[in-house]
Order: sequence, then C-alpha cells, then structure tokens
Amino acid sequence: MTETEFRKIKIDDTIDVEDLFGNLDANLRLIKEATGAEIIQREDYLLIRGEQPDAAERILEELIALVKSGERVDEQKVNYIISLQESGMSYAEQNVSRDVICFTSRGKPIKAKTIGQKEYVNSIRQKDVVFAIGPAGTGKTYIAVAMAVSAFKNKEVQKIILARPAVEAGENLGFLPGDLQEKVDPYLRPLYDSLYDILGRENALRLKEKEAIEVVPLAYMRGRTLDDAFIILDEAQNTTQEQMKMFLTRMGFGSKVVVTGDVTQIDLPKGKKSGLTEAAKILKNVKGIDFCYLKDVDVVRHEMVRRIIKAYDAYYRKGERR
Repeated sequence: MTETEFRKIKIDDTIDVEDLFGNLDANLRLIKEATGAEIIQREDYLLIRGEQPDAAERILEELIALVKSGERVDEQKVNYIISLQESGMSYAEQNVSRDVICFTSRGKPIKAKTIGQKEYVNSIRQKDVVFAIGPAGTGKTYIAVAMAVSAFKNKEVQKIILARPAVEAGENLGFLPGDLQEKVDPYLRPLYDSLYDILGRENALRLKEKEAIEVVPLAYMRGRTLDDAFIILDEAQNTTQEQMKMFLTRMGFGSKVVVTGDVTQIDLPKGKKSGLTEAAKILKNVKGIDFCYLKDVDVVRHEMVRRIIKAYDAYYRKGERR
C-alpha cells in the first residue's frame, strides 16, 4: 500500500452512512475486494487509500448519489456498479433507474435496475415483437408483465395474455390431482406471482374474471387471433419449433408480443429442438423484431444467484459436462 495514494470524499448530514456502508460494512468490503482500496470514516469525510483510490472514489460517489436519491444500496447493486466501473461505464451516466415503468399496488415504483434491463424496456417500447433471453433472476418475466400492465393502464391495449408451455419436467401431468386447469396452474404460478405483486391479488383476479387478463397454457393459444393485446410467452425455451411458430402467428392488429426464456434450462424430451433457439436463428434479421440478451451481470436476485450462474457458465464453457 502506498500511503501517498489517497482520496477524500466529503459526506454531509443527508447521508446515512449505515445505508452507504451496508450491514456490518459489507459494501465497503466489496469495494476493497474489487479495488484494493481501504476506506476509513473520519468526521465529515471518507478517506480512501490503497492500490486504486480513483476507482474506489468513483464507486463511492455513485453509491452516495443512490443513497441521496432514496434508492436501496444492497450487495447486488454494489457489485453491479463495480462491474460497470471495471468496464469503464457509469451507472449514473446511463440513467438506468430514472424511468418508472409503473407502480405496484403498494405504490412501489418498478424501474430497470441494470443497463441490460433498460435496453430491454426500450426494445419493448419501440418494437412489436421482443425476445428476452437470459438466465434466471434477470427480470425477464417481471419486466414484461410490468410493461404489459403499463400498456393496459394507458389504454394502449385492451387485454393482457400470459402464456407458458406446460412441460413435464420430472412430473407427469396425469398424476397430478384435480381437473385440467388445476393440473396446469402450478406451471403458471410464476406469472400469477408477478401479476399479484404488481396489480394486487384482488385487482388481478377481478381483471381475470372480466377476461381483461388471461393466464393460459400455450396449447390454449391455437386457432386464435389476438388483436389489441399485450401477449407474453414465458419459459419459451420449452416450446417446440411448431409451438413457437403457432404462438407468434397468433398476433393480431394493435398487439405487442414479448417472448422470454433461458436457453440453459431446456426441459424438452431428448431429440426435440427448442423453438426459442430456432427462432433466434430464423428471425434475427426480421424488421420489427428485437432480441435482448441479458447476462449474469443483470441478475437482480440474491448475489448468490449471480455467482451460481457464473459458476455454471464457466463449467460448461470448459466442456466439463458429462
């Protein structure tokens, strides 16, 4: 450590240092791991010294701006800002979280949390058909549902349709209890969860009763033409080529389509090709269609989810799969 290498950042009374530092100074430890810089609190300023004080200073300034704006600074957010700095990018300059998509039933604003998510939101606004491909936890489905709710509230569409393939991954539908709807409901639960969180359970169920919202297995889409609708196909990696073509050709006038999936989690029977991977090849140059590829850096769940995804990606890239 070179003692002459240091920086100072003034902090005023509007900054809650506990919010900035994290629980038991967890945020400071992450910055130190990434930059080698030590951060010491003095009366009304932070002293930064070590190997990369400039990098640590930029990260801290971004975090301070977030705390001042009222945003929660957690481990995921700190790691994301660190990764942007390492790429020569700034979270603040990208205006990532300034654009509110809509508000939940509890008044919480829903915003993009990463640059990848921001680009995804912009694609949905600008294109008629958008494919969002990426690992678990990147907000593919949740953002799509939020955009659908926003479009519905703004009267841009008359209904919201959410579909999922009911693929038997380890379980046989025939052995599950109940009628057909009860058998497929477990496959649709993640879509219900997103709706309930954004609209509130009672409001979502009321709109479902009015058929302004439909949550259906993909097979129920056959033979329909859907006008003035916001249509979402979730878990699209588990569609066959025929199902994907069938789904995409349901689109009617005044409609928007969002397809989400994770090509690393295909549960189709052996020998069946994924409709999502084929669509990415066939439709990549079609006007009006956009493909958004979210990555592990866009994961907005627990930090461990991002680490797990990175570990699996590294494992498969080395060709160690058996």
